[in-house]
Amino acid sequence: MTDKILILDFGSQYTQLIARRVRELDVYCEIHPFSHFPEPDEYTKGIILSGSPCSVMDEGAPDLDIKKLEKYPILGICYGAQLLAKKHGGTVSRSEHREYGRAKLAHINAHYDLLKEIEIGSQVWMSHGDTITELPEDFQIIANTESIPVAAYKVEDKPIYGIQFHPEVTHSLDGKALLRNFVVHICGAAQDWTADIFVENTVRELQEKLGDDKVVMGLSGGVDSSVAATLIHQAIGKNLYCIFVDNGLLRKNEFEQVLESYEGMGLNVKGVDAKEDFYKALEGLTDPEDKRKAIGRVFIEVFDREAHTIKDVKWLGQGTIYPDVIESVSVNGPSVTIKSHHNVGGLPEKMNLKVVEPLNLLFKDEVRNVGRALEITDNILGRHPFPGPGLGIRILGDITPDKVRILQEVDDIFISGLKENNLYDEVWQAGAVLLPVQSVGVMGDERTYEQVVALRAVTSLDGMTADWVHLPYEFLADTSNKIINRVKGVNRVVYDISSKPPATIEWE
Repeated sequence: MTDKILILDFGSQYTQLIARRVRELDVYCEIHPFSHFPEPDEYTKGIILSGSPCSVMDEGAPDLDIKKLEKYPILGICYGAQLLAKKHGGTVSRSEHREYGRAKLAHINAHYDLLKEIEIGSQVWMSHGDTITELPEDFQIIANTESIPVAAYKVEDKPIYGIQFHPEVTHSLDGKALLRNFVVHICGAAQDWTADIFVENTVRELQEKLGDDKVVMGLSGGVDSSVAATLIHQAIGKNLYCIFVDNGLLRKNEFEQVLESYEGMGLNVKGVDAKEDFYKALEGLTDPEDKRKAIGRVFIEVFDREAHTIKDVKWLGQGTIYPDVIESVSVNGPSVTIKSHHNVGGLPEKMNLKVVEPLNLLFKDEVRNVGRALEITDNILGRHPFPGPGLGIRILGDITPDKVRILQEVDDIFISGLKENNLYDEVWQAGAVLLPVQSVGVMGDERTYEQVVALRAVTSLDGMTADWVHLPYEFLADTSNKIINRVKGVNRVVYDISSKPPATIEWE
């Protein structure tokens, strides 16, 4: 075991970001809903209370018996700070106007460890509609801004702090220093959460858990499943059996390229061409959820059929990562829904298998760091995320082999162009969408009435939020020209300039 920080989630949109910032300090942390979290143990070094979209003055607002936790260092952020103050007899009031955006610390008491090396004028990010107007007697103001008298406080004689700004967002320029002060200096947490140590510990734990048992795993060619498979392979060698299914909805030549990339990794991978099974199941379906369900159902059927050719399998390996785990539990209680495109729903029960998920404590960037520690090639670790249903949710409307061909050709021109122009690594995810729209065009002296495709490229840290990429006009013009000239059936190209939120990265 290692030292850990508990993050109690009150529903803030930034809670995962708090955890990411703590992990960047090489300190292990866990997110748990405020309403049900594990009892702190000998490895717990401190507790962070997140923000919330709620007001502490609302009836039924998230509440917590904080005094039970006060033998540990505590940092309350925004709602967490207001809740701490209110529970100790302070006053929280509605702000005259919502305090949102950049502010500067106008006074800092650097005598306190939380604010060491943070200077007056440091920019912070505010996001709250309430404010602390009166502190309890034993609370000391340690920072303010021009508009907020209590930007930060400390409880006398206790390592308990509250701040009414968000240190986890990049707009708080000294936010990482503040979190380091709390996590490392105040809590004394060991900075030993590194990729090399994770690999060493995980391989040892997998060996103990799996022994001589056989594990079957579905691969996609993506980062998560590849890193998970490599870890399991290091633990049990030839007892790992991998299956890579061609659902007919992969990118152009992806089936062959992925199998080739796995050859040098020593993984025992079997490629299965099941295109016709998927096309038959998708025939006539237009609703996105119906398509997802059909793709998932056929995958289970094909995977189950292939897995049964392996005798005495006891485990199903999965590339589930920490955001999937967090998102499957709501703040107010266990959620009934788990993201189907990350978890092979129904397979463990259908095949009577136990599940092994070696990455379920890691964020995406941590998975890549572990992959580098395992010396997995950049052509796998640097791959953009690709949806589980593949091109099935990038073809709006019904799916046919001809539509798949068109979109594969368009996508290949777009992705190849990004790579050739050194733009691929600047983009989190890119792809093309075939729209259920035909438009008038002119080619030569002929009038055409053909398909419209949309190009999409976004930047993101983890897919939770995303901004559209300002690709060079020259690149977009060249890509559009190539697509229209080379892909039969397309006569118009558009570029998606919407961000998430309010839009999503994928169209379906």
